[in-house]
Amino acid sequence: MQTETYTTETDRYARCVEISKRIRWDIDEDVIRGRKFDFGQKFLPDALSKVDQIEFLTADQQRLLGQIQGRTYANIFGLVERFISAKILEVSKDHWFGDQVALESLVRFTDEELKHQELFRRIEALCAEGMPEGYSFKPDPNEVAAVVLGKSTWSVLGLTCHIELFTQAHYKQSIERDDNVSDLYKDVFLYHWREESQHAIMDELEWRREDARMTATERDQAVDDLIALVVAVDGILQVQSATDAEYFCRIAGEDFDAGQQERIAQGLLKAYRWQYIVSGAQHPKFQEVLGGLITEAQGERIGNALAPLVECVH
Repeated sequence: MQTETYTTETDRYARCVEISKRIRWDIDEDVIRGRKFDFGQKFLPDALSKVDQIEFLTADQQRLLGQIQGRTYANIFGLVERFISAKILEVSKDHWFGDQVALESLVRFTDEELKHQELFRRIEALCAEGMPEGYSFKPDPNEVAAVVLGKSTWSVLGLTCHIELFTQAHYKQSIERDDNVSDLYKDVFLYHWREESQHAIMDELEWRREDARMTATERDQAVDDLIALVVAVDGILQVQSATDAEYFCRIAGEDFDAGQQERIAQGLLKAYRWQYIVSGAQHPKFQEVLGGLITEAQGERIGNALAPLVECVH
C-alpha cells in the first residue's frame, strides 16, 4: 500500500505532451479521408466478436453480426468518453496553480477525448448509411455519465484506466493483425489507439495521485464503488446485447428458432463481457496498478465480484 506523499511525475506528463503534439491527427484528413464502409469486410476480428463460436451461422451471417458488434463498439467508446472527459477536466483543477506541465497534459487529454466522441458519432452515421434501419443504441451517454460521476474519483479513474488499457490491447492484439477487417474501421482504431496510449499513462498517474491522499476507510469505500461501476457496465451490456441480437435476427434473412435466438443473444453477451470487462480486468498493467493500491482482502472482494463474468466468457 502506498502511504507516502505522492510527487507529481512531471517528466512523464511532459512525455505525454510531447507525443500528443507529434501524433496529432484530424478526423477528416487522416482517418475518414472521404471513405465509406465496405460491408463485405469484417469490422471486428473473431477474437473480439466471437461470432465464429456460433457455429450454425453462415460466414455472411457471422460477418453481419460482427458488423453490428463493431457499430456498438464505436458507440460504447463514444459513451465512455463522455464521462472520461468530464472527470479529467475535474481532476485537472488540482494542477491549476501547480504543475503546469501536468495541467497541459490533462487539457490535451480532454481535447482528444472530445475529438474521439466526434469521431465515433461520425462512425455511427457511416454505419447507418450502409446497414438496415432498426439498429438502436440504448444507453444515454449523459445519463450514464451522471451515474458514473456520482461515484468516488478513485473508482472512476480506476474504471477509466481499465477501459483505456483494454482499448490498446484490442487494437494491438486483434484489430491490427486481422487482414480481413475493414480498412476504414482499422484506421479508426489505429488513430484512436495512438492517443489512448498516452491517456492510459495519465490515468495511472492521476489514479495513484488520488490514492495517495485517501484514508484507508475512503479507499475501502472506493473499492465498493469500483465494483458497483463494473456491475453497472454489465447491466448496460445485458441490455445492449439483447437489443443487438434482436436487430440481427430481424435483418439476417433467416428465421432462427427460439433456441438459436437464445444462442445468438448469449453469444453477444459473452463477447461484450469479454470486450468491455474481462479483457481489461485481466490486463497485466491494470492488475499491477490496482494490486499496488489495495489490500489482499479488497482484491478478493473484486475477484469475487468478477468471477461470474470471467466464468461466462471462458
